[in-house]
Amino acid sequence: MEPDGELKHPSLVELSMRRLRHEILSGALAPGERLIEEQLTQRFGISRAPLREALRSLGQQGLVEHLPRRGARVTELTRDDVDELFGLRDVLERYAVETALPLSGVHDMTALAEALEGMASAVRLDDPLSENEAHRRFHVALVALAGHRQLLMAYEPVILKLQLYMAANLRREAEQRAPSEGVERHRRLFEAIASGDPATALDALSRHGARTYIG
Repeated sequence: MEPDGELKHPSLVELSMRRLRHEILSGALAPGERLIEEQLTQRFGISRAPLREALRSLGQQGLVEHLPRRGARVTELTRDDVDELFGLRDVLERYAVETALPLSGVHDMTALAEALEGMASAVRLDDPLSENEAHRRFHVALVALAGHRQLLMAYEPVILKLQLYMAANLRREAEQRAPSEGVERHRRLFEAIASGDPATALDALSRHGARTYIG
Protein backbone atom coordinates (compact mmCIF):
# COMPACT_ATOMS: atom_id res chain seq x y z
CA MET A 1 0.00 0.00 0.00
CA GLU A 2 1.36 3.42 -0.97
CA PRO A 3 1.81 6.08 1.70
CA ASP A 4 -1.30 8.27 1.92
CA GLY A 5 0.66 11.49 1.78
CA GLU A 6 2.97 10.65 -1.08
CA LEU A 7 0.71 11.98 -3.84
CA LYS A 8 0.67 15.35 -2.06
CA HIS A 9 4.45 15.52 -1.78
CA PRO A 10 5.15 18.27 -4.34
CA SER A 11 8.86 17.58 -4.62
CA LEU A 12 8.37 13.97 -5.75
CA VAL A 13 5.81 14.96 -8.36
CA GLU A 14 7.86 17.95 -9.54
CA LEU A 15 11.13 16.02 -9.69
CA SER A 16 9.48 13.16 -11.59
CA MET A 17 7.84 15.59 -13.99
CA ARG A 18 11.06 17.50 -14.62
CA ARG A 19 13.03 14.31 -15.21
CA LEU A 20 10.46 12.92 -17.64
CA ARG A 21 10.11 16.28 -19.39
CA HIS A 22 13.89 16.44 -19.80
CA GLU A 23 14.04 12.89 -21.20
CA ILE A 24 11.21 13.61 -23.64
CA LEU A 25 12.52 16.96 -24.89
CA SER A 26 16.12 15.67 -25.08
CA GLY A 27 15.01 12.77 -27.28
CA ALA A 28 15.99 10.10 -24.73
CA LEU A 29 12.32 9.08 -24.79
CA ALA A 30 11.13 9.03 -28.38
CA PRO A 31 7.70 10.05 -29.70
CA GLY A 32 5.35 7.11 -29.38
CA GLU A 33 7.47 5.34 -26.76
CA ARG A 34 5.43 3.65 -24.03
CA LEU A 35 5.87 4.91 -20.48
CA ILE A 36 5.61 1.80 -18.34
CA GLU A 37 4.80 2.68 -14.75
CA GLU A 38 6.60 -0.27 -13.18
CA GLN A 39 9.83 0.52 -14.99
CA LEU A 40 9.64 4.23 -14.23
CA THR A 41 8.88 3.78 -10.54
CA GLN A 42 11.87 1.48 -10.20
CA ARG A 43 14.13 3.81 -12.15
CA PHE A 44 13.07 6.93 -10.25
CA GLY A 45 12.79 5.22 -6.86
CA ILE A 46 9.22 6.41 -6.26
CA SER A 47 5.77 4.88 -5.94
CA ARG A 48 2.98 5.00 -8.52
CA ALA A 49 1.06 7.91 -6.97
CA PRO A 50 3.56 10.75 -7.67
CA LEU A 51 4.47 9.19 -11.01
CA ARG A 52 0.84 9.18 -12.13
CA GLU A 53 0.46 12.80 -11.05
CA ALA A 54 3.58 13.71 -13.02
CA LEU A 55 2.26 11.89 -16.10
CA ARG A 56 -1.09 13.66 -15.73
CA SER A 57 0.67 17.05 -15.64
CA LEU A 58 2.78 16.16 -18.68
CA GLY A 59 -0.41 15.17 -20.46
CA GLN A 60 -1.77 18.66 -19.82
CA GLN A 61 1.47 20.06 -21.27
CA GLY A 62 1.01 18.04 -24.46
CA LEU A 63 4.06 15.80 -23.96
CA VAL A 64 2.30 12.62 -22.86
CA GLU A 65 -0.89 11.01 -24.12
CA HIS A 66 -2.99 8.49 -22.22
CA LEU A 67 -4.51 5.68 -24.26
CA PRO A 68 -7.53 3.69 -23.01
CA ARG A 69 -6.42 0.32 -21.58
CA ARG A 70 -2.90 0.86 -22.97
CA GLY A 71 -1.39 3.27 -20.48
CA ALA A 72 0.72 6.31 -21.31
CA ARG A 73 3.17 7.08 -24.07
CA VAL A 74 5.20 10.02 -25.32
CA THR A 75 3.00 12.10 -27.60
CA GLU A 76 3.48 11.29 -31.26
CA LEU A 77 2.13 13.31 -34.16
CA THR A 78 1.78 12.09 -37.73
CA ARG A 79 3.84 13.76 -40.44
CA ASP A 80 0.68 15.44 -41.70
CA ASP A 81 -0.09 16.71 -38.19
CA VAL A 82 3.40 18.22 -37.88
CA ASP A 83 3.16 19.84 -41.33
CA GLU A 84 -0.25 21.30 -40.57
CA LEU A 85 0.73 22.59 -37.13
CA PHE A 86 3.91 24.27 -38.35
CA GLY A 87 1.93 25.78 -41.22
CA LEU A 88 -0.68 27.06 -38.79
CA ARG A 89 2.02 28.42 -36.48
CA ASP A 90 3.52 30.32 -39.41
CA VAL A 91 0.16 31.84 -40.40
CA LEU A 92 -0.59 32.93 -36.83
CA GLU A 93 2.88 34.41 -36.26
CA ARG A 94 2.78 36.31 -39.53
CA TYR A 95 -0.64 37.71 -38.66
CA ALA A 96 0.68 38.69 -35.23
CA VAL A 97 3.61 40.56 -36.77
CA GLU A 98 1.38 42.29 -39.32
CA THR A 99 -0.98 43.35 -36.53
CA ALA A 100 1.72 44.38 -34.05
CA LEU A 101 4.01 46.47 -36.26
CA PRO A 102 4.81 49.24 -35.99
CA LEU A 103 4.62 48.85 -32.21
CA SER A 104 2.61 51.37 -30.26
CA GLY A 105 3.61 52.58 -26.82
CA VAL A 106 1.17 50.08 -25.28
CA HIS A 107 3.11 47.05 -26.46
CA ASP A 108 6.80 46.82 -25.67
CA MET A 109 9.31 44.04 -26.30
CA THR A 110 10.33 43.34 -22.71
CA ALA A 111 8.88 39.82 -22.59
CA LEU A 112 10.46 38.97 -25.94
CA ALA A 113 13.85 40.30 -24.81
CA GLU A 114 13.63 38.40 -21.52
CA ALA A 115 12.83 35.15 -23.31
CA LEU A 116 15.77 35.65 -25.68
CA GLU A 117 18.10 36.27 -22.74
CA GLY A 118 16.65 33.18 -21.08
CA MET A 119 17.63 31.12 -24.12
CA ALA A 120 21.14 32.60 -24.12
CA SER A 121 21.60 32.01 -20.40
CA ALA A 122 20.42 28.41 -20.69
CA VAL A 123 22.89 27.73 -23.50
CA ARG A 124 25.73 29.17 -21.41
CA LEU A 125 24.70 26.91 -18.51
CA ASP A 126 24.20 23.89 -20.79
CA ASP A 127 20.60 23.62 -19.62
CA PRO A 128 18.50 22.45 -22.59
CA LEU A 129 15.34 22.11 -20.52
CA SER A 130 15.43 25.81 -19.60
CA GLU A 131 16.36 26.69 -23.18
CA ASN A 132 13.28 24.89 -24.48
CA GLU A 133 11.05 26.70 -21.99
CA ALA A 134 12.56 30.09 -22.91
CA HIS A 135 12.17 29.18 -26.60
CA ARG A 136 8.45 28.55 -26.10
CA ARG A 137 8.13 31.84 -24.17
CA PHE A 138 9.86 33.71 -27.00
CA HIS A 139 7.30 32.63 -29.57
CA VAL A 140 4.35 33.22 -27.25
CA ALA A 141 5.72 36.70 -26.50
CA LEU A 142 6.09 37.38 -30.22
CA VAL A 143 2.41 36.64 -30.81
CA ALA A 144 1.42 38.56 -27.68
CA LEU A 145 2.89 41.71 -29.23
CA ALA A 146 -0.25 41.93 -31.34
CA GLY A 147 -2.34 42.61 -28.24
CA HIS A 148 -4.96 40.25 -29.67
CA ARG A 149 -6.41 37.98 -26.99
CA GLN A 150 -8.24 35.63 -29.33
CA LEU A 151 -5.13 35.23 -31.49
CA LEU A 152 -3.08 34.26 -28.44
CA MET A 153 -5.76 31.80 -27.33
CA ALA A 154 -5.66 30.18 -30.77
CA TYR A 155 -1.85 30.12 -30.83
CA GLU A 156 -1.05 28.61 -27.43
CA PRO A 157 -2.52 25.12 -28.10
CA VAL A 158 -0.55 24.98 -31.37
CA ILE A 159 2.76 25.78 -29.70
CA LEU A 160 1.96 23.28 -26.94
CA LYS A 161 1.52 20.47 -29.46
CA LEU A 162 4.70 21.47 -31.31
CA GLN A 163 7.05 21.87 -28.34
CA LEU A 164 8.56 18.39 -28.70
CA TYR A 165 9.35 19.05 -32.37
CA MET A 166 10.60 22.56 -31.68
CA ALA A 167 12.96 21.08 -29.08
CA ALA A 168 14.17 18.51 -31.61
CA ASN A 169 14.91 21.27 -34.13
CA LEU A 170 16.98 23.21 -31.55
CA ARG A 171 18.78 20.07 -30.40
CA ARG A 172 19.78 18.96 -33.90
CA GLU A 173 20.79 22.50 -34.82
CA ALA A 174 23.17 22.52 -31.82
CA GLU A 175 24.57 19.13 -32.85
CA GLN A 176 25.10 20.06 -36.49
CA ARG A 177 26.26 23.65 -36.02
CA ALA A 178 26.83 25.18 -32.58
CA PRO A 179 24.82 25.36 -29.34
CA SER A 180 24.62 29.14 -29.69
CA GLU A 181 23.20 29.09 -33.22
CA GLY A 182 19.59 28.73 -32.07
CA VAL A 183 19.99 31.82 -29.90
CA GLU A 184 21.54 33.83 -32.74
CA ARG A 185 18.74 32.77 -35.08
CA HIS A 186 16.18 34.10 -32.61
CA ARG A 187 18.26 37.23 -32.04
CA ARG A 188 18.05 38.01 -35.76
CA LEU A 189 14.27 37.68 -35.60
CA PHE A 190 14.16 39.86 -32.48
CA GLU A 191 16.20 42.58 -34.17
CA ALA A 192 14.00 42.48 -37.27
CA ILE A 193 10.89 42.96 -35.13
CA ALA A 194 12.62 45.70 -33.12
CA SER A 195 13.25 47.57 -36.39
CA GLY A 196 9.52 48.26 -36.49
CA ASP A 197 9.35 47.60 -40.21
CA PRO A 198 6.70 44.96 -41.05
CA ALA A 199 8.39 43.88 -44.30
CA THR A 200 11.75 43.35 -42.56
CA ALA A 201 10.13 41.39 -39.75
CA LEU A 202 8.07 39.21 -42.09
CA ASP A 203 11.13 38.46 -44.20
CA ALA A 204 13.06 37.43 -41.06
CA LEU A 205 10.15 35.26 -39.99
CA SER A 206 10.08 33.50 -43.36
CA ARG A 207 13.82 32.79 -43.02
CA HIS A 208 13.61 31.78 -39.36
CA GLY A 209 14.19 28.06 -39.91
CA ALA A 210 11.61 26.80 -37.44
CA ARG A 211 11.94 23.23 -38.73
CA THR A 212 15.12 23.23 -40.81
CA TYR A 213 16.70 20.39 -38.84
CA ILE A 214 13.69 18.09 -38.56
CA GLY A 215 12.62 18.10 -42.20
